[in-house]
Amino acid sequence: MILEGKCAGPKVCPLSRVEAGTVVCIKQLSTAPDVTHRLRELGFCEEQNIKLLARESCFICQVCNARLGISEELAESILVEALPAGTSLGETCLK
Repeated sequence: MILEGKCAGPKVCPLSRVEAGTVVCIKQLSTAPDVTHRLRELGFCEEQNIKLLARESCFICQVCNARLGISEELAESILVEALPAGTSLGETCLK
């Protein structure tokens, strides 16, 4: 079950359903191959920790010491896993 604003348990959910201020681990990029390639070039890679900074007209994420704005549609296709509170961006999410 996916709850608004957070992933339910250890399950993955779209980035678009995560609350601003949450650090998450990217688990899957469900985008077209060319978009997936570009996202990886920008640091949006599987097993990368990112922080969702804002979710207003676009989703602003901190990744690799940079801020990147993406559309809600794109945020829907990036599957993430919520990390425990207090997890920093520098920590790995490999298990």
